[in-house]
Amino acid sequence: MYFKLMAVHEAAAAPQFIRLISHPLRWRMVVELARSDLRVRDLCSAVDERQNLVSYHLRLLRSGGLVRSRRSSFDARDSYYNLDLDRCGEGLASTGAALHPALHMSPSPKPAAGRSSVLFVCSGNSARSPIAEALLRHRAGDDVQVSSAGTRPRDRIHPHAIRVLREQFNIDIEGQTPRPLHLVRGQCVDRVITLCDKARETLPEAEDWPRVHWSIPDPAAGVGGRTSYPEFVSTATEIDTRVRYLMPTLSATTKTGTKAAGKEDQP
Repeated sequence: MYFKLMAVHEAAAAPQFIRLISHPLRWRMVVELARSDLRVRDLCSAVDERQNLVSYHLRLLRSGGLVRSRRSSFDARDSYYNLDLDRCGEGLASTGAALHPALHMSPSPKPAAGRSSVLFVCSGNSARSPIAEALLRHRAGDDVQVSSAGTRPRDRIHPHAIRVLREQFNIDIEGQTPRPLHLVRGQCVDRVITLCDKARETLPEAEDWPRVHWSIPDPAAGVGGRTSYPEFVSTATEIDTRVRYLMPTLSATTKTGTKAAGKEDQP
């Protein structure tokens, strides 16, 4: 009888993914982290809860493999948290299959209909933001108007950024040069995505500016002053994953004439 009751209990237990996200506060937290990478204080403000409570539930989400963290490359006292959407997709797929084999789902995201516009921003516009620009344009084609710029643009696109796009994705940006943010100021965009912590934390706020942050380390920073091509491969792979999950969230319905920036750049 004991073993029969145990079998019934195990069969009735919800999958771990469901147990993790079914808590009301954790659900609100993952919804916010699905939109943008956030610091703890940003997340507390977004869900309107105390820091100790948010930190406790973040630990549970991290232990379950749904949330990751990275030290801010601008202020090492801070960390940015991001949602692992691949793991969430796998969790949803396995949850459906656990209920019934016919409910197995593919987590592959699909692009949304309609034309929209995206501006990628990092400090130098020499690595992360031009990689993101090229990958979104490559995947979305004419469905998305995409551009990139830097708050303090470098003199040239990093050679490893050109190389990784050519070798890994068959994309050529050889003739592209970094663009300062003021050149795209005034353009109407649906979403501004910062890819480096310095740009996110020093970029001026603008009214009705739809901002998202991807906390991605600079692959050109290197270790001991030496840049590594494998770092660019890893960075491009992560950006490509984020781009794939970005596409279903884009639509023409949000084109309300928001402008890229209305104030001078901050250092």
